[in-house]
Amino acid sequence: MINKTATFLPMAAIFVLVSACSTFKKPTEEKYNPTVSEQAEFYRVQEQLIEKDLPNCKGCIHGSSHEQTFTAPLNIYEIEPEAVTELGLVNTKFDIPVTWNKQVSMWVKFFTGKGRQHFINYTQRAGRYAPVLSKIMADSGLPRDLIYLAMAESGFQNHARSWAKAVGPWQFMPATGRKFGLNIDWYVDERRDPLKATIAAANYLKTLHGLFGSWELATAGYNAGEGKMARAIRMYKTKDFWSLTKGRYLKAETKNYVPKIMALAIIGKNLEVFGFNEIKFETALDYEEIIVKGNADLYEVAEVLELDFEEVKRYNPEIVRWQIPPYFESYPLRVPVGAKEAWEAYQDKDSVVADSYKTYVTNGQSSLQHISRKFKVPVDVLASLNPDVSQSRLSPKTVVYLPFREDHSIEASMYSDIYEKPTRKLARRRSYSRTISSYSNRGQLIKSPTVFYTVKKGDTLWRVAQRTGVPMSTIIRTNHHIIKRRMILPGDKLAIR
Repeated sequence: MINKTATFLPMAAIFVLVSACSTFKKPTEEKYNPTVSEQAEFYRVQEQLIEKDLPNCKGCIHGSSHEQTFTAPLNIYEIEPEAVTELGLVNTKFDIPVTWNKQVSMWVKFFTGKGRQHFINYTQRAGRYAPVLSKIMADSGLPRDLIYLAMAESGFQNHARSWAKAVGPWQFMPATGRKFGLNIDWYVDERRDPLKATIAAANYLKTLHGLFGSWELATAGYNAGEGKMARAIRMYKTKDFWSLTKGRYLKAETKNYVPKIMALAIIGKNLEVFGFNEIKFETALDYEEIIVKGNADLYEVAEVLELDFEEVKRYNPEIVRWQIPPYFESYPLRVPVGAKEAWEAYQDKDSVVADSYKTYVTNGQSSLQHISRKFKVPVDVLASLNPDVSQSRLSPKTVVYLPFREDHSIEASMYSDIYEKPTRKLARRRSYSRTISSYSNRGQLIKSPTVFYTVKKGDTLWRVAQRTGVPMSTIIRTNHHIIKRRMILPGDKLAIR
């Protein structure tokens, strides 16, 4: 009997898993219920996988490319000799382009200076995840050093979440995640599953490289979006990333993104050179699988296993609530080694069903759509919990089940994604967008402007209107092409007459 250990997530045959990923996905239009065998195939592992893979390069973050992985058709890139001399590098070859310039140097200084502890944290987590992510990339025909993109995105954190609601180790936005096969709904978010998210990231990066023809542009496109990069290329008539950074169209975040990845790769493949001599790499989580039925209550499953609920969730980061999605017939749940025996010995597995729901009693005429807006719960989730209730018209005192556990506050951390307040930065952006939208069609359009105002540091649209005596609505409508996507910046030339 194979002991299912080695990695937090299984790695059987990645080529099989890539094709299985689309099969495993639950279509939006019609719920798909994978069989136990299909799910088990998706999660199957080989014993001691990492040991059977190629060894790590000396002094590198686990999973980095090295001499034994430099095989065709991948290109091999060697950093400039002056960088080797200046930094005293030992490992100088990469399977993604790495350039030594002012931008890259700035990030190297950051991660070896003020950001040193961040780098240590990232690197320690890399021991658990990077070898698996690296192998998926390699089995997909991509460079292993793309693990440094994941490092830049999330520091290898499954629960990383950006202000823009990008989630997981590869920081997928919801639309892009779904486009590349990840299931994201009320119950699960596969962007948090390192295996499935990495398969999706490999497919996305392969698409981006096919569009742009270079890894600098592909990785920049991963940050900015393929549309933004394509427009930048057309605008500046060049496919050289460093030339694109000299223009103002790309955001500073994107301009810094590629050199940040390169800096992480330089340091990550020369740990001792930069004084990271005693990194304690986290080890992979050993686990076993048990098969639970759909709609199982994970609190009750944890009780049977004699584990904390949070421990069960740690092994299954893609499950975002307290129950297995009810649209599954069964689900392969990962548990610590040794816990499987307790589950197999438990005779009443059908009793661990999720039925402890909060209820809401309507005061007057209502509908599921109204309750959906009130509690920020999707209508289809409410409909599945209340199959005997009309969606369009509810009588007073109708009892409606809500997908919150009875003993939970609806503001508990488990539901923070739906009740969280926007950050100040996001709130400002939303306010700005509303202002631009409301004024854009109200002002006068100056068709052939002859007088322009150069924006100074500290200027706002209101301040420009006060200084020039031109209505803000006219400034917004006339300069909509500049300000529709961002706030004004010093140096912008605004037409005012």
